[in-house]
Amino acid sequence: MGEIAKSSDTSLKRVQLKHLRAIRWMHWINFPLLALMIWSGLLIYWAYDPYRIGVGRFTLIHFFPQWLYSALGVQHQLAMGMAWHFVMMWLFTINGIAYVIYTIASGEWRYLVPNRHSFREALDVVLFDLGIRKQPLPVRKYNAAQQIAYTSVVLMGGGSLITGLAIWRSVQFAWLTTLLGGYEAARLEHFLLAAGFVMFFVIHIAQVIRAGWNNFRGIVSGYELVPVEPAPPEEVDGHETPANA
Repeated sequence: MGEIAKSSDTSLKRVQLKHLRAIRWMHWINFPLLALMIWSGLLIYWAYDPYRIGVGRFTLIHFFPQWLYSALGVQHQLAMGMAWHFVMMWLFTINGIAYVIYTIASGEWRYLVPNRHSFREALDVVLFDLGIRKQPLPVRKYNAAQQIAYTSVVLMGGGSLITGLAIWRSVQFAWLTTLLGGYEAARLEHFLLAAGFVMFFVIHIAQVIRAGWNNFRGIVSGYELVPVEPAPPEEVDGHETPANA
């Protein structure tokens, strides 16, 4: 950490720690766990798929059309879907709890948790990404949009666990199911949270591609290259002289 390197564009850059090892491990463990949760959830949802967008009998979008089930080969696999879903649920929960405990214990939460300025600053991030805002954003470990997104994902994980328990054990957790509005309401909430994870997946991967290799290297190795600030000019006899003169 702190080594000076010369990049292909001939500018000096410094190797800097970006992500701690435990954060990287839990990030990469979570990725396949969440993917399998979504996949097995689709196997379960196939057996009873009532959700749609429409008015009265008119349906604009149905989740999901029959051709999609056929193309993905997810029909008639309810038992397998439930088995995978319940196993992945516990692994996903353990990894999530470990992540929360570690971010609190290590102090990483200070970089991740949004503050009272984050929502206003997140708008600047969106405008910058759209090319509307030209002024560079402040250089930080996580920008405001990332803080809101990553914190929301943690909360969504907790919400998925709670709603999942309410529909899986609706008798044992009858009080929880009732608190969430009943079985049908809890199932809809669980579905919407799953849809939110899919949206996060798509946006997150697109942003990683947009950010480039240096950003991706940070979550793989833990380190990234950052530009070295030029040394300020020295003053000799009242005249400024470049530091490297």
